[in-house]
Amino acid sequence: MQYVEVAGRAVLVVVFALALISKVSSRSAWAAFVVSLQRMDVVASAWTRAAAVATVVAEAAIVMLALVPVRQAGTVAFVLAAGLLGALTAAIARVIRRRTAVPCRCFGASDTPLSMQHVARNLTLAVIAVLGLAGSLAGGGFQAPMVAVIALAGVLIGLLVTRWDDLAALMRVP
Repeated sequence: MQYVEVAGRAVLVVVFALALISKVSSRSAWAAFVVSLQRMDVVASAWTRAAAVATVVAEAAIVMLALVPVRQAGTVAFVLAAGLLGALTAAIARVIRRRTAVPCRCFGASDTPLSMQHVARNLTLAVIAVLGLAGSLAGGGFQAPMVAVIALAGVLIGLLVTRWDDLAALMRVP
């Protein structure tokens, strides 16, 4: 189970680091993210900016905690990731139910409106967080060469997840 923890940490670092960078890399990226939250209409207008800040703070905390090579830090990262993903998935589901076309700003500029594919992506990430949590609670030792291989696999999975919209578009039947 310890390697599940390593892979889970790597996925979380890649996914949440890229999500964070895409939101705070420029003033225009930040403004677009805040506007997308306003258009989602899942929090009161007065709380939109606070929700945006809370999102990026949580993403940054997940990345930092997942990078700390202490089991308890990973445990907190997995719990925080599962909680954030749960909240984001609920928000996306609300937007979908209202049939509001709001582009996904999860990983930067995108014209793809929020849809069930985003719910599926978030649920997949939540499962990874829960499995990582189980791995971190199980404990056990590590062998350095395997850690490197498993971490690389986690990075690759994380990169694939961040390109979810593109992969889903490739799979669509015309």
